[in-house]
Amino acid sequence: MRLRTLCLSTLPLLAALAIVRADDDPAWKAKQIAEWSEQDAKDLLTESPWVKSFTPTLKRQQEQNQGMGRRRGMGGSGPGIGIGGIGMGIPGIGGGYPRGGNPNGGPQQRGDEITAPKVTVRWESAMPVRSAELKTHDNDAPTLDDKHYAIAVYGVPDNLLIGERKKLADQLKGKASIKRDGKKDIKASSVELMDRPDGPVVVYMFPVTNEITKSDRRLEFDADLGRLELTQSFFTEEMVWQGKLEL
Repeated sequence: MRLRTLCLSTLPLLAALAIVRADDDPAWKAKQIAEWSEQDAKDLLTESPWVKSFTPTLKRQQEQNQGMGRRRGMGGSGPGIGIGGIGMGIPGIGGGYPRGGNPNGGPQQRGDEITAPKVTVRWESAMPVRSAELKTHDNDAPTLDDKHYAIAVYGVPDNLLIGERKKLADQLKGKASIKRDGKKDIKASSVELMDRPDGPVVVYMFPVTNEITKSDRRLEFDADLGRLELTQSFFTEEMVWQGKLEL
């Protein structure tokens, strides 16, 4: 009898917790795509299982200087990506700004301290993401095909992407992958650099021939943008829409 009374007494609490969890769910999650408002779509593109915002890791100056030294030793002398006047060690890319910070919203420098910018990594090829872009009338969204998974990085400062675009894209391609536990990494097959009114976007393409399934569980996107190291995890159990894994 006491056990039964205890169980019954916990029911209101469990019901309240369930209501709180339901209230915490974003509005778009409980609707069909056709029912989404423009705000629902913006919310999905801001934070969702397919969209993550974070501050990437900034490499130590010593590591970058070592890379520059190796490049000079091989006969290279071209400028590199600049953050706070420090060469990034990628040939053919110029940049930098005076000590004191970047007025255009890039990485900020305070004395000898440099802070990385906040970026947004979006699983661009996922159907809910593409639908949200249509709902928000984003005419500058990347053009994709059905042969690639696409991951886009938003919020990269202009001064990190200065130089000959094709050469830079080829260099970035070799420094990006999707990692899965117990399986070979999926390497980027191409990179596209886009110029948008709100800033540049780096779009990484990965071949769908390396199929990703629900059993992969955790997907880790890794990319190197000069002194910025991007690492962000996505979870397949969360990236499901109407019972189907959407990538």
